[in-house]
Amino acid sequence: MENLDRKEWLPTTRKEVELRGWDELDVIFFTGDAYVDHPSFGAAVIGRTLESVGLKVAIIPQPNWRDDLRDFKKMGKPRLFFGVSAGAMDSMVNKYTANKRLRSDDAYTPDARIDMRPDYPTIVYSNILKELYPDIPVIVGGIEASLRRLSHYDYWQDKLLPGILTHSHADILVYGAGEKAIKEIAYALQKGIKIEELSEIPQTVILQKDIQKKDKDIFLYSFEECLKDKKKNKRSILSISKRNPTSDRLKD
Repeated sequence: MENLDRKEWLPTTRKEVELRGWDELDVIFFTGDAYVDHPSFGAAVIGRTLESVGLKVAIIPQPNWRDDLRDFKKMGKPRLFFGVSAGAMDSMVNKYTANKRLRSDDAYTPDARIDMRPDYPTIVYSNILKELYPDIPVIVGGIEASLRRLSHYDYWQDKLLPGILTHSHADILVYGAGEKAIKEIAYALQKGIKIEELSEIPQTVILQKDIQKKDKDIFLYSFEECLKDKKKNKRSILSISKRNPTSDRLKD
């Protein structure tokens, strides 16, 4: 391990950024898992995908959300956007048993520690970043965001919740395997297109107040409608599962 060149990995500290001779980062990723440079870890895959097109990418694994937030500040702000992922598993499945008891270990954390991520990291990390850097886009992804992109029943709280964009205040959600979508977003932002204008990228979810309906659009029931009628929530899920991956436009 001592002979490994630190430049072979995505930088995780300011010192490693300086070793590469970088003055500025294009993208900074925050993940609820430890950093493992392997295809089974989405944050590493997305980071390497963006690196392959010439972007300067850093990754901050398991940032401390309970102190003075120094982990969220140590790299400064990126030129393009922040990326956020809860990790390779939904955080609540990772942290609790089906009986809602705290698990005794975390397979995605050094020494299997169970206190290195909050409940719902996608929401916690995104809100911190939006508070610290309100002018920088935040893009969320990973299994936690993907499975919670629509109105959904939350087993842990035993109630219906709105799509995770509502509580995370992120700008865009990328669901599924997001390599292609994240490259399109990065390319558009580099061209100077504003984040709020990116409404047609496949495999993404955004919130919009006013929507111009097109012939092929599928409109989903609002969270308020789903609360009143459980069948409408089921119909929304079935509607979105029957079509090819595309941009989900949810009414705010």
